[in-house]
Amino acid sequence: MMAVRSLDPVVPLAVARLDGGGRLLDAEPLLRALNDRAGGEIGAPLALPGIAAIAQIAYRLGISLSRSVVAADGDAELDLWVRAGPDRGGVRLEVSGWRPRSAWRPSGEAGRDADFLRATGDWFWETDSALRLTFLSPEVGDRYGFDLGEMLGQPLTRLFALAQDAAGALPILTAVSAKARFDGQPAEVRGTGQMVQLDAMPRSDPTGRFVGFLGAARLLDPEAPAPHPATGTGQAPAFPHGFGRRLERALRGPLARIIAHADSIGGQAEGPIRGDYASYAADIADAGRHLLGLVEDLVDLQAIERPDFAIAAETIDLADVARRAAALLRIRGSEGDVRIEAPAADATLRVRGEFRRALQVLVNLIGNAVRYSPSGARVWVRLERTAEMGCVIVADQGKGIAPADQPRIFEKFGRVDPSEPGGSGLGLYIARRLARAMGGDVMVDSALGAGARFIFRLPLAGE
Repeated sequence: MMAVRSLDPVVPLAVARLDGGGRLLDAEPLLRALNDRAGGEIGAPLALPGIAAIAQIAYRLGISLSRSVVAADGDAELDLWVRAGPDRGGVRLEVSGWRPRSAWRPSGEAGRDADFLRATGDWFWETDSALRLTFLSPEVGDRYGFDLGEMLGQPLTRLFALAQDAAGALPILTAVSAKARFDGQPAEVRGTGQMVQLDAMPRSDPTGRFVGFLGAARLLDPEAPAPHPATGTGQAPAFPHGFGRRLERALRGPLARIIAHADSIGGQAEGPIRGDYASYAADIADAGRHLLGLVEDLVDLQAIERPDFAIAAETIDLADVARRAAALLRIRGSEGDVRIEAPAADATLRVRGEFRRALQVLVNLIGNAVRYSPSGARVWVRLERTAEMGCVIVADQGKGIAPADQPRIFEKFGRVDPSEPGGSGLGLYIARRLARAMGGDVMVDSALGAGARFIFRLPLAGE
């Protein structure tokens, strides 16, 4: 059995290990005793819900994180600081703090107030004395798609956008100052458009010290479907909050290593190998690049569909962006014997947009043109100017797109022929969303057998 260690003479540190299913494998005496008193045992799921929740998040996301936790210990409570991180297929826990405090109990009057809140609220919340969320009803996650594990510990205003009441006041401000009850505080559940009324009563410890609020939220339009923060509609988001970021973190590194090793094998960097093995390695590298491109598309997809997505407007030279995009794809073009003709070196076209996003759009358009061009073909990248817009036209000599199929290529996961080699079906959807976010657009002009012309437009910059 491991021994209890200490960070300093008064702050003990207890370590434990859980398996991937949240079962306790081993624990130092201090933590094991607390778990035993809660009804747990070695080999069973951890019986301390707050700590178990942090361990589950750390295991699921594959990251280390630290949070404060209040754990019940009989009639008392413990203030703990928990650090959890992946370890040998499970989770390593480090629990420090161990500061005892008496459990909060309402007085008779406070108990009646709490009963009133429970009777009138649709869901409930609690904060500490600094107005950080310490509890949220599970319905909040179910209704709005929030990750409760990420929300706990955040300021109350991270969840609610406070509004003035009919008298033009913010009831919560007076209540915070006086450590008193408040009623009728209007607020929006951030990112959803859902309006609620907040009521709350102060919590005090046995010495009378203010320790936070116990609150309820009542829906002001209970018949309306609950909008989800990622979509602003009654529909569940296509991906859960943070999905793209977690996906990229989990897959980018492994895929990059697969591609590098496959390229090394295919290039016979360590010595000659059979020709068919080299070909297999090239196929593996290509598949890895395809998957990495899909990961990047999914990350971008979640970013552009967030309600707070915004473009940094600046003056950029669209001709320079087009030349850079063409240069990035020149090697890919030469591999398929496709020549890319970029704008002249002295050409300029000043527009309003974001350089990084404009480059992303043009890399997608030129990359598609190269992908669907036959060997020996050309891809032209030309500039045009109208009274209000600057345009880059990417034209290819591919087989073209029938008019009936043209709307489909801009749909999410839309492809004319899914059996053809190609991307994820997200590139043009993302490109058009980015262009429109910059005040422009992406359009197509094509016919079967006549190649395709994609036009990327952005507003001209003021002189």
